[in-house]
Amino acid sequence: MWKKYINVSTTDEVLEQLAKHGKQAHILAGGTDLVLEMKHGIHSELEIVLDISRVSGYDEIRLDDEGFLHLGPTVTHNHCVASKLVRDYAPPLAQACWEVGAPQIRNRGTIGGNLVTASPANDTIAPLMAMGASLVLASAKGERVIPLDEFYLGVRKTILRPDELVREIIVPALTENQRGTYQKLGLRRAQAISLVNMAAILTFEGETVKEAVITLGAVAATIIHAEEAEAYLQGRELDEETIAYAAELVEAAARPIDDVRSSATYRNEMARVLARRGLTAIAAGQASPSPLDNPPLLWGQNAASLAKPVRAALPSPPSPIKTIINGEEYVFESGHGGTLLDLIRDGAGLTGAKEGCGEGECGACTVFLDGKAVMACLVPAPRAHGADVVTVEGISEGGALHPVQEAFISEGAVQCGFCTPGFVMSAVKLLEENPNPSRNQIRGAISGNLCRCTGYYKIVDAVETAAISMAAVETAAVG
Repeated sequence: MWKKYINVSTTDEVLEQLAKHGKQAHILAGGTDLVLEMKHGIHSELEIVLDISRVSGYDEIRLDDEGFLHLGPTVTHNHCVASKLVRDYAPPLAQACWEVGAPQIRNRGTIGGNLVTASPANDTIAPLMAMGASLVLASAKGERVIPLDEFYLGVRKTILRPDELVREIIVPALTENQRGTYQKLGLRRAQAISLVNMAAILTFEGETVKEAVITLGAVAATIIHAEEAEAYLQGRELDEETIAYAAELVEAAARPIDDVRSSATYRNEMARVLARRGLTAIAAGQASPSPLDNPPLLWGQNAASLAKPVRAALPSPPSPIKTIINGEEYVFESGHGGTLLDLIRDGAGLTGAKEGCGEGECGACTVFLDGKAVMACLVPAPRAHGADVVTVEGISEGGALHPVQEAFISEGAVQCGFCTPGFVMSAVKLLEENPNPSRNQIRGAISGNLCRCTGYYKIVDAVETAAISMAAVETAAVG
C-alpha cells in the first residue's frame, strides 16, 4: 500500500519529510480512514506514510488560562470521551466522539484525522465548528492559525497544503452561560455514518438567547450553518413555539442529496427533527446527552502509559519490524506493506484473529496494541515496531482458558466461532477496566463486534458470567 513507512519521533522530522516529499507523503495518526482508503486504491500518488502516533506529547489535552482547550494531533476519540476537560468544557464534542464507530475505532481514530478527511458526515466537524474551533497548521516555513469555518473547500477538500501538519486544535471552552448539544441520526446504534447530524451552541442572558450557532452535517458538500435559524433565535426564549419554528428554518437550510443511505427528502425532515430534539434538550437544561456512565473504552487499566515513543525512524525494508506478541519477541523481515492483521496471521502464524470485513466493521480481528483494543485490519504492520501486541492466543495462562472463554462455552455463546475471538478480546479488556459492568456497558464494549449467528443475548450473558466468576476468584484470593 506504500513504498516507505516512517515512524517519526519529532515534529521537526515530520515537517522535514513533508517539505521534502510533498504530495507523495501522507500523515498517519490513527489510520482508520487512510488505511481503508488505500485498500480501495485511493491516494495512488502516495509513496511515503509518516506515522506520528507515538510522537511524545501529541496526545495531550489541556486547558489554558484564557479558557481554550488544546488538542494535540493524535488525540483520539476515546481520549475525548475519557477526558474530564472535554466533558466539562466541550460536551458536544465528547458526545460526538462517543458516536464515532466503536471502541476499537475510537482507540485509533483521531480528531485531527476526522477533520482532515473532510467528509460532511464526519461526527466531530459540526460541534467543533459550532464551538468556533481553530486549527494550527505547521510547516517547515512556519505556522498559521485557521478558523475551522474556513478550512473546507468541498467534499474531502481542505486548504491544508501538502507540506502542512495539523499540529493543534484550539477550542473555546463553553462558558457558564452557554449550553450545547450534538445530535446524530444513523442507520444503527454503533458503527454508523451520519445520515444527518447537527450541533448547537446557545449563549444565554437569563432565559433569553443572546447568540445561537447551529451547524449541520451530511446535508451539504460541507458542514453548513443554519443562518436564518441562528438569527431567529437571538433575543427569544426557548419556548415550544420558538423551537418548532427554528427547527423548520434548520430544515430549510439543509441542501441534501439522494444517495444509497438516504433520500434527500428524509434528510430534510430529519434535520428538522434533530434540531427540535436538540433545542428542546437545551431548553430543559439537558444539553448534550452524556455517554454511558463509566463508558467502555477498552483501554484496560494501564494503557495510558503503555504506548512507547519511538526513538528513531523506521523505514520500510530492509529494516526489520521488531515487536512483542503475547510476551514473545518477533522479528519480521517482510510484511511491511500490509496490515497488523496480515503480520499476525501470515508472519507470526497466529490465526486466532480473523479477517471478516477487512474494513474495521466486524471486529473479528480485535487485538490489543500497547494495551488498547484495536481493529488489526486497519493498523499498518510497521506500527507494531517497538510495540506490545496481544492476540486471543495470549490471554490464557498456564494452558488454562481465560474465564471469558470458559463463560462463552458454558453459556452457549459460541456458534460458528468465526467472530468469537474478537468478542472474547473485547470482553477481556472490558473486565480488566471494569470488573462489574452493567449490561448496557457490556453492549457498549462489544458494539464493534458483529455476529451473524446470534442475537447477542448469550454473548452478553457470557460476559456477565465471566465477571461473576472473576470476582469470586478475586474474593477467594483476598480472603
